Amino acid sequence: MTATTATSRNASAPSLAASPKFGTFAITFSLFGPAVYCVIQFLNWPLFTYWPATGRLVWGYEGGLSGQGPNMLWYGWTVTTILIAAGLGLLAMMLPERVTRKIPLALIWILPILTIPYIVYSLMPWWVLAAK
Repeated sequence: MTATTATSRNASAPSLAASPKFGTFAITFSLFGPAVYCVIQFLNWPLFTYWPATGRLVWGYEGGLSGQGPNMLWYGWTVTTILIAAGLGLLAMMLPERVTRKIPLALIWILPILTIPYIVYSLMPWWVLAAK
């Protein structure tokens, strides 16, 4: 096999990354993921609560229980965020391409940067406890 046949064979193969629909999904997921995470964390809507000391996994939110150790909500928040952002990405894929081409790509890095102050503020209690 020569180099020309290998490259022409690769060039003709369809690629998911080159698909405009996948690009729309990726852009939408990247745009809404950080904002959705902040909302999910603020409203405390984890898909599940994990108790690492006992290995328990409970659907939804479950507050602290005696003898269970601390609960971990981060996993539930992350899965909830992934599901919602993926759903929004799938909805955006159904939009006409003339609409999705108008999404400014600069928002992909601007919106996550704008969510950083809230995330820092929400983690402040951990820093206060660590300083004591």
